[in-house]
Amino acid sequence: MKQGDGATTYGPEQQPRVGFFTDTSICIGCKACEVACKEWNLVPEDGLSWTGHSYDNTGELGADTWRHVAFIEQQPTHGDFRWLMSSDVCKHCTHAGCLDVCPTGAVMRTEFGTVVIQDDVCNGCGYCVTACPFGVISKREIGGDGGMHKCTLCYDRLQDGLEPACAKACPTDSIQFGPLDELIDRARERCEHLVESGVEDARLYLADENDGIGGAGAFFLLLDEPEVYGLPPDPVVPTKNLDTIWGAAAAAAGALAVGLIAAFIGGSD
Repeated sequence: MKQGDGATTYGPEQQPRVGFFTDTSICIGCKACEVACKEWNLVPEDGLSWTGHSYDNTGELGADTWRHVAFIEQQPTHGDFRWLMSSDVCKHCTHAGCLDVCPTGAVMRTEFGTVVIQDDVCNGCGYCVTACPFGVISKREIGGDGGMHKCTLCYDRLQDGLEPACAKACPTDSIQFGPLDELIDRARERCEHLVESGVEDARLYLADENDGIGGAGAFFLLLDEPEVYGLPPDPVVPTKNLDTIWGAAAAAAGALAVGLIAAFIGGSD
């Protein structure tokens, strides 16, 4: 299965790869995506405690927060106060560390190119948590099944030819769903338009297949540095050098075995 091409198909049904393009420049922070996600996927309630961080009451992605609307308040030294809002979600990475390390096969790549955790196969080991460079996955501890959970990109809706609930509910089309290659072309045009219009800090995030995760199935148009939104500036899948590491370990083990044999033979003399 080739993972580096946004148009690559996956699985026996051979569907074009789909994903999300989140245009943060038109996000109004309404949280309709959070509500729609919870209602459709029966995700337990959370975010009922006031965090004190602006109007952000969910704080971060996790087992009970598959969509997280971030509120960033900025007061530049010279200029007007502004809000930055962004609906974060699992990135459905092209090179997915969670998929690489799962020992039970619970994390799978669907025929749409998305990454899904199968609840009935997950044993809750937590390997996927440390393998995700974005901190997306967590365990549902209280009142849950003890398994790991995250966005499925509404896999059940995709199978029925429907768009994900969050994209369907977004009133401004900040969250756009469709074939990934078409979304990337649309996003580049939008970013160019913003820059030409004077929004010089506009940039695409995770739309480059040559980055540390091979590009993402959910990418963003940001109006500031990724760190401002709580996103890593240069994410790299932890398993990127796994083959090299195992090769070096095997070579070291071989050298050790040769040394032991040589020492044993020498001792016999």
